[in-house]
Amino acid sequence: MLALTNVQIVYDNTIEAVREVSLTLGKGRIVALLGANGAGKSTTLKAISGVLYPEDGEIKAGQISFEGRPLAGMAPDRIVKQGIVMVPEGRRLFDQLTVEENLLMGGYTRSAADSRRGLERAYALFPRLTQKRTTVSGYLSGGEQQMVAIGRALMSEPKVLMLDEPTLGLAPQICEEIFGIITRLRHDSGVSILLVEQNAQAALAVADEGYIMENGRIVLDGPADKLLRNEDVREFYLGFSEGGTRKSMREVKHYKRRKRWLS
Repeated sequence: MLALTNVQIVYDNTIEAVREVSLTLGKGRIVALLGANGAGKSTTLKAISGVLYPEDGEIKAGQISFEGRPLAGMAPDRIVKQGIVMVPEGRRLFDQLTVEENLLMGGYTRSAADSRRGLERAYALFPRLTQKRTTVSGYLSGGEQQMVAIGRALMSEPKVLMLDEPTLGLAPQICEEIFGIITRLRHDSGVSILLVEQNAQAALAVADEGYIMENGRIVLDGPADKLLRNEDVREFYLGFSEGGTRKSMREVKHYKRRKRWLS
């Protein structure tokens, strides 16, 4: 469905942010893209969405294709019409607009009838937003803003939904709710989800496959349950030693310097 093949992304013609990245996202699947800050995860999502240009980023090599058609060079609005939508890190709502106005902005390419149906689906998925529909978005909690951001993305009925750090800065209970929504979306609508997330354990728990990025390249990939059992992933990303006890930050920092997959 969505495939990246040996993609290289460069900023300002000098900084290589992504190097020979290949990954696939099948229909109705959830793929987790994991890695530390600066690994190239968000850049990868921006390349798929066609929004590298504001930061002088450019795909220098490789190919991004969706349903067999290349996406490179396609305008962002056309990529949305193809069925690929991204929820960016930090939500980025229109703070001065109401919840419903923000949702309607996500359906700007749809007919009025489609937008009405989209609103009904969004409120069914996020019942707490029903009572907040006339509330200015800037006054919502972080969790409610994230729900609006996801609901806005769903207004265009995407085939692929890309989520960039959807639980960043949210309370544990809200994080659990967001991950539950991600699972429900795949189950109820069959949408494919590419999930960038710092909470590796929670992300792999809902994903079918996972990819781990380091310094702009994929260093490890496989079924999510297999990655959860992988000794390297458990030590570095989940903070557990072989005996199952949580490692100290000092030990994690030491392990960061000796990761076996980079040796």
